[in-house]
Amino acid sequence: MNKKLFASFSLLLVVLSMNAQEIKFEEYDLPNGLHVILHQDNTAPVVTTAVMYHVGAKDEQPDRTGFAHFFEHLLFEGTKNIKRGEWMKIVSENGGNNNANTSDDRTYYYETFPSNNLQLGLWMESERMRHPVINEIGVKTQNGVIKEEKRMRIDNQPYGRLFEAIKKNLFSKHPYRWTTIGEMEHLDAATLQEFQAFFKKYYVPNNATLIVAGDINPVQAKSLINTYFASIPKGAAIERNFEKEDPVTQQKEVTFYDPNIQLPAYLYTYRTPSNKEKDAYILDMLSTYLSSGKSSVLYKKLVDNEKKALEVSAMNIGQEDYSIFAFFAIPMGEVTEATLRKDIDAEIAKLQTELVSEEDFQKLKNKAENDFVNSNSSIQGIAHSLATFHTLYGNTNLINKEIDIYRSITREDIREAAKKYLNSSQRVVINYIPEKK
Repeated sequence: MNKKLFASFSLLLVVLSMNAQEIKFEEYDLPNGLHVILHQDNTAPVVTTAVMYHVGAKDEQPDRTGFAHFFEHLLFEGTKNIKRGEWMKIVSENGGNNNANTSDDRTYYYETFPSNNLQLGLWMESERMRHPVINEIGVKTQNGVIKEEKRMRIDNQPYGRLFEAIKKNLFSKHPYRWTTIGEMEHLDAATLQEFQAFFKKYYVPNNATLIVAGDINPVQAKSLINTYFASIPKGAAIERNFEKEDPVTQQKEVTFYDPNIQLPAYLYTYRTPSNKEKDAYILDMLSTYLSSGKSSVLYKKLVDNEKKALEVSAMNIGQEDYSIFAFFAIPMGEVTEATLRKDIDAEIAKLQTELVSEEDFQKLKNKAENDFVNSNSSIQGIAHSLATFHTLYGNTNLINKEIDIYRSITREDIREAAKKYLNSSQRVVINYIPEKK
């Protein structure tokens, strides 16, 4: 792309993002502590009803991991008024779609229906919160489902245990040290009473955010929300006092074995600040510069030009309490780990001592603008953003203002973040290698 065309494209992105329509919303709390967010958009006859519970893998006990992900599945089993196996059928028969997902920090459920089924969506989510059926049949069924998921996505997947390797070695005190899917023996050992107690503690109105977004009449929506949710009892206050990690002050090197790979991989991992801090946004931009796309610095150098790596990437994984910055590389042929480490460190050193070029910096800002617009280009995307910004960031209006954080970042900020967080004395090197036969 020539410079004139590039400049025109950059200007277009800026104009589009500056003129992007503000996401208007209303938020309030019910007396039972349920936080409600309404977003009205009558341009298409669809509505998303969603609930984000502030519970994830970090809320589990060390000997009972995997509970939050387990409940992502278990709460589709049925309720007092929805027969077992009927949830998906009700959604599809009424022209909707639905899903759920879990992270270390939260669990999210949603349905999207034609807007004349708003009441149905609210009723179903209130049923999930009010009185789901948690019995031995459902627990046993979902235990089998999750074991199969783990076998397919992790245990039998090449490099499927990368995050396990990172978490176990980068964290030693905080519950981020275990994986979201957890250990199957913990689920096997858990009693029905333990599952029921976990639900009673975390899946309560005062630990949840309800989002209704799309083709709605706010007055009608509020009335329905009051009807279905206001009488659900408030749960006990949840206190979180997770143990803090000691700073990494000396490079540590470990080996992790994976029986499903033939080629080794090398990981250079750093513990970084919460995704609520500005530095997390800077590190996100830094990871984009290093490895987003085939024109990025590391890909162009190690994969395209010098043929030293089959794959290379830099990942910034934002989380509520701590984030993770990690380099990942698979060597080409006889290339050694020492060679890859030297080349990656050389690029880090450049970032620590030099400013990225004005042209590259403009590309980074353009991508941030583009991602911002795309993340809120659908009703489902808007609902998810509203839920996330309230639950994990404590500021719902970041749906409109987060881009201002990216716009405030300077080339000097990128240099300082590299100097502050990406030093060899602050990392764990993981040699991720084939398991010996």
